[in-house]
Amino acid sequence: MPSIPTRRTGRPRSAEADRAILDATRAALVELGWGKLTMGDVAARAGVAKTTLYRRWAGKNELVVDAVAALFDEHLELPDRGSLQADVEGVVLQFASLLERPETKTALMAVVAESTRDAALRDRIRSAIVDRQKSLVLIGRARAQTRGELPHEPDETQAARNADLIFDVIAGAVVHRTLVSAEPVDEEWARGFAALVVGGLTAG
Repeated sequence: MPSIPTRRTGRPRSAEADRAILDATRAALVELGWGKLTMGDVAARAGVAKTTLYRRWAGKNELVVDAVAALFDEHLELPDRGSLQADVEGVVLQFASLLERPETKTALMAVVAESTRDAALRDRIRSAIVDRQKSLVLIGRARAQTRGELPHEPDETQAARNADLIFDVIAGAVVHRTLVSAEPVDEEWARGFAALVVGGLTAG
Protein backbone atom coordinates (compact mmCIF):
# COMPACT_ATOMS: atom_id res chain seq x y z
CA MET A 1 0.00 0.00 0.00
CA PRO A 2 1.24 3.48 -0.74
CA SER A 3 2.40 5.37 2.31
CA ILE A 4 0.14 8.08 3.61
CA PRO A 5 1.96 11.39 3.89
CA THR A 6 2.16 12.81 7.37
CA ARG A 7 -0.09 15.80 7.74
CA ARG A 8 1.64 18.91 9.01
CA THR A 9 -0.26 21.17 11.33
CA GLY A 10 0.26 24.88 11.69
CA ARG A 11 2.63 27.10 9.79
CA PRO A 12 6.21 25.98 9.28
CA ARG A 13 8.81 27.94 11.21
CA SER A 14 10.44 30.74 9.29
CA ALA A 15 14.22 31.12 9.59
CA GLU A 16 13.86 34.78 8.69
CA ALA A 17 11.28 35.35 11.42
CA ASP A 18 13.41 33.52 13.97
CA ARG A 19 16.43 35.63 13.08
CA ALA A 20 14.40 38.85 13.31
CA ILE A 21 13.06 37.83 16.71
CA LEU A 22 16.48 36.94 18.11
CA ASP A 23 18.01 40.15 16.72
CA ALA A 24 15.15 42.15 18.25
CA THR A 25 15.62 40.40 21.59
CA ARG A 26 19.29 41.35 21.78
CA ALA A 27 18.61 44.94 20.70
CA ALA A 28 15.85 45.29 23.30
CA LEU A 29 18.11 43.94 26.03
CA VAL A 30 20.79 46.50 25.26
CA GLU A 31 18.27 49.34 25.24
CA LEU A 32 15.86 48.29 28.00
CA GLY A 33 17.73 45.85 30.22
CA TRP A 34 16.40 42.55 31.55
CA GLY A 35 13.80 44.01 33.91
CA LYS A 36 11.97 46.10 31.31
CA LEU A 37 12.18 43.64 28.44
CA THR A 38 8.83 42.10 27.47
CA MET A 39 7.71 39.61 24.87
CA GLY A 40 5.42 42.30 23.45
CA ASP A 41 8.30 44.69 22.94
CA VAL A 42 10.32 42.01 21.14
CA ALA A 43 7.35 41.13 18.92
CA ALA A 44 6.85 44.78 17.96
CA ARG A 45 10.53 45.24 17.11
CA ALA A 46 10.61 42.02 15.08
CA GLY A 47 7.39 42.86 13.25
CA VAL A 48 5.59 39.69 14.31
CA ALA A 49 2.56 38.88 16.42
CA LYS A 50 3.17 38.13 20.09
CA THR A 51 1.54 34.73 19.58
CA THR A 52 4.35 33.93 17.13
CA LEU A 53 6.85 34.28 19.96
CA TYR A 54 4.83 32.11 22.32
CA ARG A 55 4.57 29.35 19.72
CA ARG A 56 8.37 29.18 19.75
CA TRP A 57 9.33 30.15 23.31
CA ALA A 58 7.44 29.69 26.57
CA GLY A 59 8.67 32.98 27.96
CA LYS A 60 11.35 35.63 28.19
CA ASN A 61 13.96 33.40 29.83
CA GLU A 62 13.97 30.83 27.03
CA LEU A 63 13.93 33.52 24.35
CA VAL A 64 16.93 35.39 25.76
CA VAL A 65 18.97 32.21 26.19
CA ASP A 66 18.33 31.28 22.57
CA ALA A 67 19.27 34.81 21.48
CA VAL A 68 22.62 34.41 23.25
CA ALA A 69 23.12 30.86 21.95
CA ALA A 70 22.60 32.04 18.38
CA LEU A 71 25.43 34.55 18.74
CA PHE A 72 27.80 31.87 19.97
CA ASP A 73 26.77 29.47 17.22
CA GLU A 74 27.26 32.10 14.51
CA HIS A 75 30.45 33.79 15.68
CA LEU A 76 32.51 31.27 17.65
CA GLU A 77 34.50 28.49 16.03
CA LEU A 78 37.84 26.79 16.55
CA PRO A 79 40.28 27.95 13.88
CA ASP A 80 42.88 25.52 12.56
CA ARG A 81 46.09 27.51 13.01
CA GLY A 82 48.49 24.59 12.84
CA SER A 83 49.14 23.87 16.51
CA LEU A 84 47.18 23.38 19.71
CA GLN A 85 48.58 26.53 21.29
CA ALA A 86 47.77 28.64 18.24
CA ASP A 87 44.28 27.14 18.08
CA VAL A 88 43.65 28.03 21.73
CA GLU A 89 44.91 31.57 21.13
CA GLY A 90 42.56 31.91 18.18
CA VAL A 91 39.43 30.76 19.97
CA VAL A 92 40.25 32.88 23.03
CA LEU A 93 40.52 36.01 20.88
CA GLN A 94 37.26 35.15 19.09
CA PHE A 95 35.46 34.55 22.39
CA ALA A 96 36.73 37.78 23.92
CA SER A 97 35.72 39.75 20.84
CA LEU A 98 32.24 38.25 21.02
CA LEU A 99 31.92 39.15 24.69
CA GLU A 100 32.86 42.75 23.92
CA ARG A 101 29.77 43.17 21.77
CA PRO A 102 27.11 45.10 23.77
CA GLU A 103 24.33 42.66 22.87
CA THR A 104 26.38 39.64 23.98
CA LYS A 105 27.61 41.24 27.17
CA THR A 106 24.18 42.48 28.22
CA ALA A 107 22.32 39.30 27.33
CA LEU A 108 24.85 36.92 28.88
CA MET A 109 25.15 38.85 32.13
CA ALA A 110 21.35 39.06 32.36
CA VAL A 111 20.65 35.36 31.91
CA VAL A 112 23.50 34.31 34.21
CA ALA A 113 22.25 36.62 36.95
CA GLU A 114 18.66 35.43 36.52
CA SER A 115 19.75 31.77 36.52
CA THR A 116 21.04 32.05 40.09
CA ARG A 117 17.42 31.81 41.25
CA ASP A 118 15.95 29.77 38.38
CA ALA A 119 17.05 26.13 38.08
CA ALA A 120 15.16 25.61 34.80
CA LEU A 121 16.96 28.58 33.28
CA ARG A 122 20.32 27.16 34.41
CA ASP A 123 19.46 23.90 32.67
CA ARG A 124 18.56 25.74 29.48
CA ILE A 125 21.81 27.72 29.55
CA ARG A 126 23.71 24.46 29.98
CA SER A 127 21.99 22.70 27.09
CA ALA A 128 21.70 25.62 24.65
CA ILE A 129 25.05 27.30 25.24
CA VAL A 130 27.52 25.40 27.40
CA ASP A 131 27.06 21.89 26.04
CA ARG A 132 27.05 23.09 22.44
CA GLN A 133 30.21 25.14 22.85
CA LYS A 134 32.02 22.25 24.54
CA SER A 135 32.16 20.71 21.08
CA LEU A 136 34.99 23.15 20.34
CA VAL A 137 37.07 21.47 23.05
CA LEU A 138 36.39 18.05 21.55
CA ILE A 139 37.34 19.27 18.08
CA GLY A 140 40.54 20.87 19.35
CA ARG A 141 41.54 17.83 21.37
CA ALA A 142 40.95 15.45 18.45
CA ARG A 143 42.92 17.72 16.15
CA ALA A 144 45.82 17.89 18.62
CA GLN A 145 45.78 14.11 19.04
CA THR A 146 45.96 13.67 15.27
CA ARG A 147 48.97 16.00 15.17
CA GLY A 148 50.61 14.03 17.98
CA GLU A 149 50.49 16.97 20.39
CA LEU A 150 48.25 15.18 22.89
CA PRO A 151 47.96 11.48 23.76
CA HIS A 152 44.74 9.60 23.07
CA GLU A 153 42.65 8.98 26.17
CA PRO A 154 41.34 5.40 26.30
CA ASP A 155 39.19 6.00 29.39
CA GLU A 156 36.09 7.72 27.97
CA THR A 157 34.78 8.80 31.36
CA GLN A 158 38.04 10.48 32.29
CA ALA A 159 38.31 11.99 28.81
CA ALA A 160 34.86 13.57 29.25
CA ARG A 161 35.86 14.97 32.64
CA ASN A 162 39.03 16.40 31.18
CA ALA A 163 37.07 18.04 28.35
CA ASP A 164 34.74 19.64 30.89
CA LEU A 165 37.72 20.94 32.86
CA ILE A 166 39.40 22.41 29.78
CA PHE A 167 36.18 24.16 28.79
CA ASP A 168 35.68 25.55 32.30
CA VAL A 169 39.25 26.86 32.48
CA ILE A 170 39.13 28.61 29.11
CA ALA A 171 35.58 29.95 29.30
CA GLY A 172 35.90 30.94 32.94
CA ALA A 173 39.15 32.83 32.45
CA VAL A 174 37.95 34.77 29.42
CA VAL A 175 34.57 35.64 30.93
CA HIS A 176 36.18 36.77 34.18
CA ARG A 177 38.77 38.93 32.44
CA THR A 178 36.36 40.61 30.03
CA LEU A 179 33.16 40.90 32.05
CA VAL A 180 34.33 40.93 35.69
CA SER A 181 37.81 42.47 35.66
CA ALA A 182 37.06 44.52 32.50
CA GLU A 183 40.60 43.96 31.28
CA PRO A 184 41.52 43.55 27.61
CA VAL A 185 42.07 40.16 26.04
CA ASP A 186 44.70 41.12 23.49
CA GLU A 187 47.11 38.94 21.55
CA GLU A 188 49.76 39.09 24.26
CA TRP A 189 47.35 37.95 26.97
CA ALA A 190 45.88 35.25 24.73
CA ARG A 191 49.36 33.97 23.88
CA GLY A 192 50.39 33.72 27.52
CA PHE A 193 47.13 32.12 28.55
CA ALA A 194 47.29 29.57 25.72
CA ALA A 195 50.85 28.67 26.69
CA LEU A 196 49.72 28.10 30.27
CA VAL A 197 46.79 25.90 29.21
CA VAL A 198 48.80 23.84 26.74
CA GLY A 199 51.67 23.49 29.20
CA GLY A 200 49.24 21.97 31.70
CA LEU A 201 47.74 19.63 29.12
CA THR A 202 51.10 18.33 27.90
CA ALA A 203 52.81 18.11 31.30
CA GLY A 204 53.83 14.63 32.32
